[in-house]
Amino acid sequence: MVRLGIAEDSPYILKALTEKLSSIPNVQLKVKAVNGKDLIEKLQQDSNLDLIFMDIEMPEMNGIEATYLIKQRWPQIKVVMLTVFDSDDKIFNSIRAGADGYLLKEAENQDLEKAIRDTLEGGAAMTPSIALKTLRLLRNPQLPENLPEPEEVRLSKREIEILEQLSKGLKYKMIADNLFLSVGTVKKHVDNVYSKLQAHNKLEAIQKAKSNRLIG
Repeated sequence: MVRLGIAEDSPYILKALTEKLSSIPNVQLKVKAVNGKDLIEKLQQDSNLDLIFMDIEMPEMNGIEATYLIKQRWPQIKVVMLTVFDSDDKIFNSIRAGADGYLLKEAENQDLEKAIRDTLEGGAAMTPSIALKTLRLLRNPQLPENLPEPEEVRLSKREIEILEQLSKGLKYKMIADNLFLSVGTVKKHVDNVYSKLQAHNKLEAIQKAKSNRLIG
């Protein structure tokens, strides 16, 4: 089952996209967001997504800015821009921000299905007109503008306490006893730490926390 998200500020287009995606087998639409800020906040709660279809022009935080932040924090999530704009600067800045593909909103169900499959298999989903523009832009590149800085990693006081004890070699049960928590709560905090640090195991989390001066 492929887990999808959509960021789109138009209720009408969001409804149309939802209907198109619902007809594709083995697809689950997990997250709907009305702008980039809304999407980032929802990913902070649950980042277990495979691919996001991203609008560009949205209030509060546009799709290019949101894509850049997602690729900094959750690089495993694929992002396909889905927009009415095919201007050179939008395409190039989207790709430089980390977008994995770029489709126009006129894409039909079969186009979306192929885009999902191709992107998750390591390809780049693009309509032919966008692909031609991209090739031309790559021959004459310009630097992207107005991309946000990567977010500073912030851990809660409790997460830091747990990470410090992990770094000393303590097991979950001992940490739970020391902090008067349940083992399940400790595991949940550890999962949050892994997500925030983009770490896949305890050693990587400890190393990244030390490099970010979160623990001694």
